[in-house]
Amino acid sequence: MTELRWNPTLLEWVSTASLRQGRPQMPQDWCPFCPGSGRVPEKYDVLIYPNDFPAFTVPPPAPAIEGDNFYKVRPSLGKCDVVLYSSDHHTSLPQLPIEHLVKLVRLWRSRFLELKATPGIRYILIFENKGAVIGVTMPHPHGQIYAFPFIPPRLERELSAARAHRRRHRRCLFCDILKKERHDGRRTIAENSAFTAFIPFYARWPFEVHIFSRRHLGTLEDFRPAEEQALAEILKWVTMKYDNLYQMSFPYMMLLHQAPARGHYPYFHFHIEFYPPHRSKEKLKYLASVETGSGTFLNDSLAEEKAAELRAVKPVSREELLG
Repeated sequence: MTELRWNPTLLEWVSTASLRQGRPQMPQDWCPFCPGSGRVPEKYDVLIYPNDFPAFTVPPPAPAIEGDNFYKVRPSLGKCDVVLYSSDHHTSLPQLPIEHLVKLVRLWRSRFLELKATPGIRYILIFENKGAVIGVTMPHPHGQIYAFPFIPPRLERELSAARAHRRRHRRCLFCDILKKERHDGRRTIAENSAFTAFIPFYARWPFEVHIFSRRHLGTLEDFRPAEEQALAEILKWVTMKYDNLYQMSFPYMMLLHQAPARGHYPYFHFHIEFYPPHRSKEKLKYLASVETGSGTFLNDSLAEEKAAELRAVKPVSREELLG
């Protein structure tokens, strides 16, 4: 059973998807994403795999309960994809060659265009959960794509802020942030011809990194081939810095923030946000009462100090570091 239920206290939709209770939890003796499972090709580089436990489907099932004008209910129309990064069960995004990551970026782009053309889809969220502490249920290297019939609340707030900034200053909010971060430099982690990575001034997580496109882009649809290559490069650099920071496979949440699939949003700016839960090698940052209940984050570190730590880390493999 899947459906959308309206929360009148926060003016937002909640996805109710009881079928997701049946998801496997980190199986050790089998993997549906590995060649030989009978569920994927015997050879593949990157691959879109339909989620076996989707919260959104086309067509959606009828809701289990009838709503009214106060407690509104909608069918959970949409798509849920698993994006398999490699047929190698034991690799991860930072361990893949840049040429392989270019294929991943291009797969993201082509699937974005397909989902954008799907009637009823309003927002396409590309993301990755990495690491058991994040709550990953399958250990094979993968990300996901959710196509929503509405704009998620966090993205709606970003759009509202960007729209207000454009009206007030006649400039892009994100371009102004990028200009300020590049001018300051203390929080910059890495940079190439098309992207800049930094821990933002307003970071909520100790090692939160944002990657902004240098050119004003709205979505992956606007990318040039050189920008696909550059995004693959900086994704590898940032995630290798994470892995090399504590000499471990670094957990994180990664989300691509793009303009919505419907409408005209010239004030929005493509960027990627990473939320790693580690505040030190042995300690995690937990979202407890204040963060979860009030929405106000408590960051127990300085962005400038954490940026200096990450900046000092070489974006090379552990094998290269060890010679």
